[in-house]
Amino acid sequence: MNVTCSALSGHLHLRCENRADGVPYISEQGFRAPAHLSKSHVDHGHLVQSIVNPTAGFFDGDLLESNIHVAAGAKLVLSTPSASRVYRTRSGAAAVNCQKFAVEENASLEWIPEPFIPHAGARYVQRTEIDLHPTASLLFFDWIAPGRVAMGEVFVYRHLRWELDLTIRGKLVARERYDLDPDDDSLEALKAKFPAAHYLSVYAAGAMAANWPVDMLDALSNEDVYLGHGPLTGGVHVIRALCRDSLAARRLLETLRLELYAAADRKPPSLGRIFF
Repeated sequence: MNVTCSALSGHLHLRCENRADGVPYISEQGFRAPAHLSKSHVDHGHLVQSIVNPTAGFFDGDLLESNIHVAAGAKLVLSTPSASRVYRTRSGAAAVNCQKFAVEENASLEWIPEPFIPHAGARYVQRTEIDLHPTASLLFFDWIAPGRVAMGEVFVYRHLRWELDLTIRGKLVARERYDLDPDDDSLEALKAKFPAAHYLSVYAAGAMAANWPVDMLDALSNEDVYLGHGPLTGGVHVIRALCRDSLAARRLLETLRLELYAAADRKPPSLGRIFF
């Protein structure tokens, strides 16, 4: 496939570690569009860092490669201040986002982006690798919207490819590989419950999964939310949910974050936005 000459090849390199007084800070950073770092802040012992896309979103042929490293004992929260968007492919090529996360001994990482919104005709590939020390903690959210629902674009993107490998000291704990394509039956499971379902996925490990709130999670399924959860090896837990619309997804995300932090006996750091 031909890639447009305007395609971007960007990178994000980020390392978080503790100062001598125990306060986390960004010790190394480097980035190039379509990634940019906004000003960070510390809250409840966590460094909160927003990742911004200074362009309108992902276009065909765009490539972003991210390497995030959380050093021993450090606590890092990464978020995005607005939705991530991928636009109609003009050349037939996909936008590609490759992200690697490494979390060391007694360190903690939370990844909580705003929703991913694929526009009509979009092609996109996301590859995620997460490697944890056995004592590390993790709270990792993903939120995939069906499209620009208000514009009548519901599951009309060209193709989404999602890949995720979660390892503990190199030992594979979870592997996801799925393709979403309106031209085959890959979307039927999403559509079966809600015609314009939003999909939420959560991985939790370490302190964020040690006191797993089974009853609370079981009680979250209702007429707007279809939720399941379960344990994996290595003390990792996973949550999957389909939500009727963006409002139901937002409410669920807020509830899950607050309740999982409470179960871990931690206070959720402020993300510095209207929500949370």
